Amino acid sequence: MSEFAGKRYVVTGAASGIGHSVAEKLLAAGAQVYSLDRNTPSAAVTSHVQVDLASPISIDAALDQLDGQFDALLNVAGIPGTAPAELVFAVNSLAVRRLTEAFLERLNPGGNIVVVSSTAGFGWPQRLDGIREFLATTTFDDGARWFNENPQEGNAYNFSKEVTTVYVMAMGLAVHELGFRINAVLPGPVQTPILADFRESMGHDTMDALETMLGRHAMPEDVADVVLFLASDAARWVNGETVTVDGGIGGAVLSGTVPMPEF
Repeated sequence: MSEFAGKRYVVTGAASGIGHSVAEKLLAAGAQVYSLDRNTPSAAVTSHVQVDLASPISIDAALDQLDGQFDALLNVAGIPGTAPAELVFAVNSLAVRRLTEAFLERLNPGGNIVVVSSTAGFGWPQRLDGIREFLATTTFDDGARWFNENPQEGNAYNFSKEVTTVYVMAMGLAVHELGFRINAVLPGPVQTPILADFRESMGHDTMDALETMLGRHAMPEDVADVVLFLASDAARWVNGETVTVDGGIGGAVLSGTVPMPEF
């Protein structure tokens, strides 16, 4: 019997892409899947709650519709850099934090949280001071205000994923003290409905070069399998970590084998 059988999971972004693949794999393993998404998933989830992740009021209303305890929160939902900057930051960073902290009292003993961040957040060491300043805010509205008052250079998507990556690393010890784990998956380009948006915001040349180098972009299931690994008992001592799932490009860049991509 699968270790996921009979367990309860909340998946954001279950209506498409990586989130859809995560939901399908959990359902096939006998789990109960509770979807949080603005769209209705095609997967036969246990329950679906419509939510606008850019709105703290909508997030709280969605949480009120989730009863009982859960074994994991899988934060998969995200939007690309073609959307307005404040919307990108709200969904990709502020919503992740609000949901994560709301679930610290909703997780079963030994439960965990997995966040899908991105390799686009590779620049976090250069902005760590600013990110830590943001993380010192305590509410959704205060965080949004900080972002508006501290405009960042470059693509808002990159910064949102830098923040999310650092948040996960910073939360590791805190959630450990509560008996939980938190980890992040960092995909490169993935063949999802929003890939066209990434081509626009990240640059066609960059995206084409990555695809040529690797032979293809990732498929949603390539990333979903790693999400499930981190949510499983096999990853019981993995905490506060980021797992890159990009076919090897990240290692090549960090080692100087290929030049840093320009976004």
